[in-house]
Amino acid sequence: MAVSHKCFISYHQEDLEQVNDFIARFDDRQGRLIKRGILEGEDLINSTDTDYVMAEIRRRYLRDSTVTIVMLGRCTWSRRFVDWELQSSLRQLANGLPNGLISVRLNSNGYLPDRFAENYPGYAKAHSYPSSGAELSRWIDEAFDARTTQAHLISNPRERFKNNRSCP
Repeated sequence: MAVSHKCFISYHQEDLEQVNDFIARFDDRQGRLIKRGILEGEDLINSTDTDYVMAEIRRRYLRDSTVTIVMLGRCTWSRRFVDWELQSSLRQLANGLPNGLISVRLNSNGYLPDRFAENYPGYAKAHSYPSSGAELSRWIDEAFDARTTQAHLISNPRERFKNNRSCP
């Protein structure tokens, strides 16, 4: 299976083993599934200017991706960095397009992050775990195409998580 577009993987750190397994299964060592999310303790963008923060996230983490895949684990919805990555992915820049957006459920206990849910089922598409590489490629191609055909459906409010939310 060859993933046809570069995809940024957004996930909660507690799901790292499952995310690594997903990448090993579906990327075929092509480097198209990009796992370079924001981690606690990193040199974070210290600014209250939302436009600047979102531009820096896009430049540092999303730079060469065209589709964002949210890996839904039990607490993914509660992670502030997932919210920031989603907000940056959905931004419609004057000189570019937003990222396409899909989710892949890692387990049955995961909830859609609020920002994702606000764009589902319009712009964003939620999926169970893919049964094949061909199925995943089809989802990614559809998300890529949505960047131009469905961008008018994007809802991306300005406020972003300041802190992680409590996950039981």
